[in-house]
Amino acid sequence: MLFYRAALPLSHQTLTFVSDLIRAHRKQMSSAWRTLNPAQQALLVLVYLRKGEPFADVGAGFDVSTTTCWRYVNETAELLAQRAPKRRTALRRAKRRAWHT
Repeated sequence: MLFYRAALPLSHQTLTFVSDLIRAHRKQMSSAWRTLNPAQQALLVLVYLRKGEPFADVGAGFDVSTTTCWRYVNETAELLAQRAPKRRTALRRAKRRAWHT
């Protein structure tokens, strides 16, 4: 398999935000050990979400298995979803800001 470096059009603040969510989650769970540190996990997830490549390809780039990649993405997506506003709140905000069509 060949590997390549790539750039993501995301800010360092985005990486820090996601890393902090993962770090807090691991602390709450008392997770003893993981293959990737929180920043690496956050980057893996952001790569997957931004590029949409298969789990096997993204995982290979970070030297983790397909299953581990899948688990990291799902775990982090759940953490992000918990931070998202509820549908009713989001719709109210959109209406106030005239985002509706």
